[in-house]
Order: sequence, then C-alpha cells, then structure tokens
Amino acid sequence: MFDALSDRLRDALGKLTGRGRITEADVEVAMREVRLALLEADVNYRVVKDFVARVRERAIGAEILANVNAGQMVIKIVGDELTAVLGAGDRTFRLTGSPAVVMLVGLQGSGKTTSAAKLARHIVRLGRQPMLVAADPYRPAAVDQLRTLGKGLEIPVWSSPPGTAVLDIARAGIAEAKRIGRDVLILDTAGRLTVDETLMEEIRVLGGALQPSETLLVVDAMVGQESVTVAEAFREAVSITGLILTKVDGDARGGAALSISAVSGVPVKFLGTGERTDALEPFHADRLAGRILGMGDVLTLVERAQETFDEKQSEQLAQKLRKNAFTLDDFLEQMQQLKKMGPLGSIMEMIPGMGGAAKQAQQAVDRGDLTRVEAIIRSMTRHERQEPAVLNASRRRRIARGSGTSLPEVNRLIKQFGEMQRMMRQLSGGGRMPAIPGLRRR
Repeated sequence: MFDALSDRLRDALGKLTGRGRITEADVEVAMREVRLALLEADVNYRVVKDFVARVRERAIGAEILANVNAGQMVIKIVGDELTAVLGAGDRTFRLTGSPAVVMLVGLQGSGKTTSAAKLARHIVRLGRQPMLVAADPYRPAAVDQLRTLGKGLEIPVWSSPPGTAVLDIARAGIAEAKRIGRDVLILDTAGRLTVDETLMEEIRVLGGALQPSETLLVVDAMVGQESVTVAEAFREAVSITGLILTKVDGDARGGAALSISAVSGVPVKFLGTGERTDALEPFHADRLAGRILGMGDVLTLVERAQETFDEKQSEQLAQKLRKNAFTLDDFLEQMQQLKKMGPLGSIMEMIPGMGGAAKQAQQAVDRGDLTRVEAIIRSMTRHERQEPAVLNASRRRRIARGSGTSLPEVNRLIKQFGEMQRMMRQLSGGGRMPAIPGLRRR
C-alpha cells in the first residue's frame, strides 16, 4: 500500500543526506516534494498542512542547519512527526471483565468476520481463551463463514437460530463462554452498506447492555478518504475505542492509514495485512513510519520469525551454518518457513536499507522465480541435495527436465547456492548479506 509514497519520500529526503550542512532553501525544496508525495497518496489535506508546517519549523532551527549531519537530522524529524501523525490516541488493547467482551462493528464488506477470527488467533497468542459470537442474524453466510474460520482455528463459535434478537444472541454467548471457561468474547456484529440510524441504534443497545472492554471499528483501507468519513460517523454515534484497518496489503495509496487517526481522533490498534488468519498485526506507529521511510522494522520481523520458526530447528540450522554444513535441503526448508512469515516483499521492507530491494523481491515472486527454484530442488535426489558437487552435466539436464525448467536456470541456482554458502561463512566476519538464490539480479 505504501510503496509509491515510500519511494517518493525516500527520493525527496535522500537528496538531503550525504551533503553535510544544508540550507533553509534545501529544506523548503524537500518539504515541497514531501507535501506533494503525501497529497498524491490521498492523505487528508489538513493533516498534510500541519505535518509539513511542524517539520519545517523544527528543521530550520539553527541547531539543525549548522550541524554537519543536518540531512540525517531532518529525516529523523520527518520520522518523528510521521510517528506522531500515525500514533494519535491511546492504542492500548484492553481485555477487562469476565469474560472480556470485544465488539467488532463496521460496514458490510469491510472485513469484520475475517478480522474477528484473526483477532481471536491473536488473543490466543496472548495466552487467553477466546470465543467467537456470530451476532449478525441477518446474513446466514456471515454465520457460516465465522463457523468455518472458528473450526479451522479450533476456537468455539456461538450462534443462535435465525430471527433471534441481537442482544439475546450476545447474552446467550456470554452465558456459554462462562459455562465452558472462555475468558474473552468476540462479537461479530451486523453491518450495513452505508451508515444509517438502524445500524447505530443496534450498536448503541449492544454497547450499553454489554459494556465491552473494546469496541473496534473495522475499516477497509482500500476505500481511501471514505474510511475517514466512516470512522468519524461511527465515533459520533457510539463509543469506539479503536480501529482495525484491513487490506493494508492492497494497492491503495495509503492516505487513509496516515489520516484516519489524526482526523477522527480514534486510534488504530490493528492492521490486517493479508487474507490468512495470522495476518493481523498490532499497530505500532514508529514501526510503520520506519517502513515508509525505508528504515526497516526489525522488531516486527523478529516477532514474526519467533512465531514462525521452531526454536530447536533454528538452533540446528545455526550449528550447520557454523560447521559449513548448510545444504539445499536446509535451504528448501527455510523457504517453506519464510513463506509462513508473509509476502517476501513485505519481509524485505522490514530489513533496514532493503526497502529498494523489496519491490524486486516481490516481482521475483510474482514471476514465479522462487517456485521454479523449489521445483528444481525437489527434482534432485536426496544425495544431490546434500552434496551439490555431484551434479554433473547429465544430472543437471535430468533435473531441468523433471522440474520443467531450463538447464541455464538449474546452473544458475547451483552457482548462486555455492556463492550463498561462501558468503554465509563470511557473515560472521562482517560480510554483506548473501543474495537469495532464484532472485534475478538487475
């Protein structure tokens, strides 16, 4: 979502770095480009105006312009102000009560039902025991979808017969949660195509009767500034404690994500980053600002890796790397684990300094480069994967035929893997990051 904005901001601010001292005129030129980049990304005009004014005021201070690292200091100011814009409001996620009630509200099509399942999975990782409640009696498909998602996650789902009043569904769900020992209740409420009084009254009644610890508005980030309008309308009608922004992995311009908290005053608490039930991230303004400015997001990368990679397997891999015993089998296993962490492009964006390579990595995935790498490795015998040195010309031709690829592709993979092994031996001595076999160099 933020690719275009990130590219524009890096270009604008990159002109300030490496130049030592800068002038007020340099700052003005950069701020003009930053302003255009934000407006083109569909960021609210008032937010852009205030943001640029604050950055300019801090950047043209004498202590900044006189500094030999002024360019880097201006970038830090932009990062600080971007964090402030993104991080408006209290983003603490509270689970109080017995059971704690979390109510999800929003318009139809915003992703409420999927977000309910994602949130349940996140709550399980917090050590709690959630239960899902299908509190949308008007759309049988929503109930069926929630049941399917809950079954896949092994999380119980409470539903009532068609025609049951929403408040009765919720109260029965609370009683069932207490009976089976579930300490968090997630209500997937009904939505409408547009904001209307019937929808708001239903939510007000539920909120007043249940006193949820969190009432989260689910908003589709792909609809742009309309999402800001929706957030303001819900905030005026009911007590919204936070936002879940969905589809932030899409190709929208990203302005809504940057504007919504600053304009509505409602904090973003979670980001939906994909279709899978594990594609929900707690929102950290400083981390997102770092990604946008190409500074990476190491903390989120580490958290994802800890959730994905088995500790015992990781230690075994580390020992193999130290002993220079890393094989194509190990590489294939790491590729499978990497897929579980999410799109390769988004992972690369989290590595400081790799923002520019993220797009190239994702293009490689889109071209099917890594799929072909996997096919080539799987077409080898176990002995060949363990000892690539035995891969003579006839074996390579056989592998190319078996994998549906070409001989040059097989040769390239084997060569790149050899380079990767050599580079891994050098990493402990401060060498550069090895190329990933299968990604074409441009």
